[in-house]
Amino acid sequence: MLETLKNAFKVKEVRNKLLFTLVMLVVIRFGCQLPVPGVNREFFAQWFEQQTGGAFGFVDAFTGGSFIRMSVLALNITPYITSSIIMQLLTIAIPKLEEMQRDGEDGRKKIAAITRYVTVGLALIESSAVAIGFGNQGLLEGDIVALDYVVVIVALTAGSAFLMWIGERITENGVGNGISIVLVINIISRIPEDFKGLYDQFVKGAETIALGVVAAVVIMAVVIGMIVIVVILNDGVRTIPVQYAKKIQGRRTVGGQNSTIPLKINTAGVIPIIFASSLMEFPVIICQLLGYNGTGVWAEILKGLSSNNWCKPSTPQYSIGLLVYVILVVFFAYFYTSITFNPLEVSNNIKKQGGFIPGIRPGKPTTEYLNKILTYIIFIGACGLIIVAVIPYIFNGIFGANVSFGGTSLIIIVSVVLETVKQIESLLLVRNYKGFLND
Repeated sequence: MLETLKNAFKVKEVRNKLLFTLVMLVVIRFGCQLPVPGVNREFFAQWFEQQTGGAFGFVDAFTGGSFIRMSVLALNITPYITSSIIMQLLTIAIPKLEEMQRDGEDGRKKIAAITRYVTVGLALIESSAVAIGFGNQGLLEGDIVALDYVVVIVALTAGSAFLMWIGERITENGVGNGISIVLVINIISRIPEDFKGLYDQFVKGAETIALGVVAAVVIMAVVIGMIVIVVILNDGVRTIPVQYAKKIQGRRTVGGQNSTIPLKINTAGVIPIIFASSLMEFPVIICQLLGYNGTGVWAEILKGLSSNNWCKPSTPQYSIGLLVYVILVVFFAYFYTSITFNPLEVSNNIKKQGGFIPGIRPGKPTTEYLNKILTYIIFIGACGLIIVAVIPYIFNGIFGANVSFGGTSLIIIVSVVLETVKQIESLLLVRNYKGFLND
């Protein structure tokens, strides 16, 4: 990877793309420090300390600390991610959107425009919830009037729209997927602080030097092990061979070629974890915004839904929420894959092109075979996701290791970094490729 970056800076065009991306990232980090006018940041920081590790800890990890600072970029890119997921699901459900997607570049531009409008709408809703939910609790300074709420809502909505614009500019003029890079830089910005907290808690605060060394080794082993699992999940592919029959067209013989269908082990990516986490934490966030802690059975349910209470030896009953979370991850892994990958369509395309899977008859047998393979690899991918997602919760619960990044963050970081490096390598390959005339 380092060699790739070194070679990239030797090519002027690639170097300019990298420098543009770095400048945009600096702008983002600067924006994370700009406070929203009229907001009591000390109140919010004190309130947030009581919620760390729970629902809002998950949000703050994705926003790079801008949420706890209540900066103009507090909502970050999360409204765009949510709108993209919504549009992806609606494309499957609504025939008109599906037709747009099949129309090529023009259709994709229309869907992208709709996604932007949905993003602004979601940002408006989220900013209104933050302003109204925390406004009367001490978030706003001085005598509160309607204009104070408007200022907060406009500032947060504009900040989210600005980040969306920066992400699109990085995609066009920089390197990699801009939206993904914006998300990754925010997640990475919190990691040094988290490691410092782990060092102070387990290494520096250890009773003896030996225990400190053991703690440091265990922490590094866990982190490296999780990264290795994520890399395997990201690069793991089950290839299905496809052969095409030979055809005589005029005096030429066409076909007779071999191809493969690559099926990723982690077909759904990080989406199952995001869906499961969002569904689990949504009631908790709503109740915290309203200042309602619940009573009786509902209070116990809220504690079980909060990841902050999982795997604690003192309250093992709340770990049932972790079991529900695991079930949801498996469910969404199958659900998301089923709506994004259609074995029947793939089977029909193979049949139309005169192809077949060796040992499998075209048509319905091919569809059943693909469904069978998908069932196996989705389960393997879901198990890998569960391991990566659950390990941080176990350490947080048993040892009290309070960190903002977890399995979701690692999966996003590793996948985005690998994809960005691959794009840089492809840019270098295009510019360094020697044709047969140069041989």
